[in-house]
Amino acid sequence: MAVRTLIVDDSRTMQQLVKAELERSDAISVIGVASSAQEAREMIKALDPDVITLDIEMDGMSGLEFLERIMTLRPTPTVMVSSLTSEGAEESLTALELGAIGCFDKSDLLARRDGGSKSSLIDLVLTAAQARNSSGFGQRRATTQKVVEGYRARPNSLIGIGASTGGVESLIEILRQFPADCPPTVIVQHMPETFTKSFANRLDRLCPPKVEEARPGAVLTPGKVLLAPGGLQHLEIAGSSARLHCRLLEGDKVNGHRPSVDRLFHSLARYAGPNALGMILTGMGNDGAAGLLAMRQAGAMTLGQDRASSVVYGMPAEAHACGAVTEQLSLRKIGARALEWCRA
Repeated sequence: MAVRTLIVDDSRTMQQLVKAELERSDAISVIGVASSAQEAREMIKALDPDVITLDIEMDGMSGLEFLERIMTLRPTPTVMVSSLTSEGAEESLTALELGAIGCFDKSDLLARRDGGSKSSLIDLVLTAAQARNSSGFGQRRATTQKVVEGYRARPNSLIGIGASTGGVESLIEILRQFPADCPPTVIVQHMPETFTKSFANRLDRLCPPKVEEARPGAVLTPGKVLLAPGGLQHLEIAGSSARLHCRLLEGDKVNGHRPSVDRLFHSLARYAGPNALGMILTGMGNDGAAGLLAMRQAGAMTLGQDRASSVVYGMPAEAHACGAVTEQLSLRKIGARALEWCRA
């Protein structure tokens, strides 16, 4: 059955472009077009769409204000369609934190007026439709676990995390639980290259540990969380167990992604072995499953987010199915369990 989609944008030109793009897929049916938040509100009530595409900048109520109302009153999978430049990354990250499934750059559609291959907007809408059936979608979460006071990690322990769709909100919740002296932590979150620096800065403001984008040669030390830069290179770790550092390496995409969770996890298996803990969170596809299995076979602790709390139970499901996950836990519990395992 086709994914019933409502387009919300105050530009007639963009309405037509988004509609034409989505109708290139037989799996999507555009059931309405709205030019304002007020019009969209009435159409959502009347049509109950499976997915909404929503502009961030609109006259009257902004897309972000409207998104927050949607997620509070009538949670519906939403894809933000806007101009995703580095200057707009903060607004886009706010949308993801509020519960948007993904963000799409309008300029990509403008460049495709001559009719090229199908854009990733179609994939985002189809992914959003899967999230609609997840019990983890639309839950406004509040951290219930307290930050651990006086925490001491056992020597050489470290944490690796992989996430994709829904990961922004999940990572914020988990890292808010981490103490300022948490074990060294490295993260691959699938997102555009213009987003990761802003996301690292946001995590740094919201969470006790120091969070920054990973740089070549950056040493893994307690109290530091390193986020893989998006788009151009893979993040791996290397070195001795007493002094591990980051490597950023060029290479083809793995499982459709660069950076790839699998590349990070395989390096953790090789260089950290039983000192490492791997955590795979909500996301579409299978990136990270093989790497997490390698970590488990190397003696590492491995955790997977459960179906109920995942926005998209894809990556954790694949990891669980291949035997890579030692324990499967809810988002509320998984961060605390990781700290417990790493405790001295």
